[in-house]
Amino acid sequence: MGKYFEIGETDDESGAGADLKLLTPEQTLDEATNCWPGIGVAPDGYVPVASCLIGTGDYYYINVNDGPGGPLYRIYHEAVGEHGYKANEAVAVVLSNYERLLEYVEP
Repeated sequence: MGKYFEIGETDDESGAGADLKLLTPEQTLDEATNCWPGIGVAPDGYVPVASCLIGTGDYYYINVNDGPGGPLYRIYHEAVGEHGYKANEAVAVVLSNYERLLEYVEP
C-alpha cells in the first residue's frame, strides 16, 4: 500500500483534519483482531484501512454494512475498550464517501 493522504480541517467532516497512511492487508488483520479499538468495533462491521501519521493512535475505518461509497471514519482509540463504546463519542465521519480519499493522495 504505502499511500499517504492529507485531508485539511475544512474538508474533514469532523473538523480535525487528517494525515493518514493506508494499511497493508496484514496490518488491517492485526488491527482488527489483536488491537483496540479494532477488536471492539469489528463486530459492528468496521474494518481498519489507515493509520494516523500525526501520532494520535487513532485509526481510520470503513464499515462493510455501508456498502460501496460509504463513509471513511476515524475511531478514537481511547473511546473503545472492553467495556464497549458509544458510537456518538467514539466514531467520527471524516469523509462521507471513502472514494473521495483519492482526492487527497500525496505524491
